[in-house]
Amino acid sequence: MKIATWNIDRLKSLSKSSGIIRNLKEIDADILILTEYNKLLHLPYYQYKVETNKILDNQYNYKETETRVAIFSKFPIRQIFKTYDNQTSCCAEFETDFGNLIVYGTIVGIVGNSDKNFKADLIKQTEDIESLSKLGSFCYSGDLNISFSDNYYFTQFGREKFLESFRNNRLTNLTGNLKENIDHIIISEDFIKNLNHEISEWNTSKNLSDHKGVLLELK
Repeated sequence: MKIATWNIDRLKSLSKSSGIIRNLKEIDADILILTEYNKLLHLPYYQYKVETNKILDNQYNYKETETRVAIFSKFPIRQIFKTYDNQTSCCAEFETDFGNLIVYGTIVGIVGNSDKNFKADLIKQTEDIESLSKLGSFCYSGDLNISFSDNYYFTQFGREKFLESFRNNRLTNLTGNLKENIDHIIISEDFIKNLNHEISEWNTSKNLSDHKGVLLELK
C-alpha cells in the first residue's frame, strides 16, 4: 500500500500540469494527499475523493478552482469526519488492504510558519489529532511547514508541539528524517508495527512545484 503527499503550489502554471500528472501516475499512490490543490488538475483514475471546502476569506487571492487540501483514494470511504476548520483540513476513514485507516490531510499555516494562522492552526490541529486518533488507526499528512531533521524551515514552538502530540498519541513520523522537507506522513504505531516501510521522494529539484513530494510504501 502506498500513501503520498505533495504540495502542488496551487498549479500556478498550467504548463506544469502534465509533468505533475506524469509524476503522480508513476508513484501510483493508493492514498494521495494534495495540498494547495487546484481542480484543474484532473486525476480520473481515483474513484474516491474528499476535499476542504471552498475558501470564503480570499485575502490570498485563491481562484474559484482552488482548495487547500484534497485526499484521493483507491480505497472506499467508510466515513467522513469533521475537522476544526473545513477550509484548511479534511479527514476521512478508508477501507485499506491493511484495515481501516483515518486519514487527516492538512496545511498548517496558510503561507508558512510566519503566517498569523500558523500557531492557531497548529494548536487546533493537535486537538483534532488527540480526538480523532482515539477512534482508530490514524494518518496525519500534508504540508506542516516544519522540518524535523535540520534547520531548513521550522519554529521551535511548532516542532516541539508536534513532537509532543505525536508522542502522546503514539504516532510515528516516517518522513521526519528527510532533509529540507516540510511535507510529512505521520501514522499510528500500531498500524505499522507488523509492516515493512520504505520512504521515497520526487520533484527533488522542485521544478514542478516549490515542494518535494514524499511517498510511503507499506508491505
